[in-house]
Amino acid sequence: QVQLVESGGALVQAGGSLRLSCAASGRIFGSYAMGWFRQAPGKEREFVGAISRSSSSTYYVDSVKGRFTISRDSAKNTVYLQMNSLKPEDTAVYYCAARQAPVLPRAIATPGYAMDYWGKGTLVTVSS
Repeated sequence: QVQLVESGGALVQAGGSLRLSCAASGRIFGSYAMGWFRQAPGKEREFVGAISRSSSSTYYVDSVKGRFTISRDSAKNTVYLQMNSLKPEDTAVYYCAARQAPVLPRAIATPGYAMDYWGKGTLVTVSS
């Protein structure tokens, strides 16, 4: 069993930056590929980005490429989402999720891809 706890959400002005964190419990953090997802009000949850178990590979949805960066710190059992040049359309609840498999980050972007564990989310609001 893995528990995921997101933090770092806040109200920020357009053009600003935030770093979200996702702390994972358990001793086998390194065996999980990690993904970030978001759900805006009135919309379905969408994939944002993912990172492989070894951190060697990442993948992002086109709308955040060049602005968002995912990283992980195995010593801290934490995965991060650095968000720069934020836009009002980035407003959403952001969730991290874990998949215990040697999956490529691109595969996690597949609609409906099943993740093993989910956090409860953290709210990011970008004002114009």
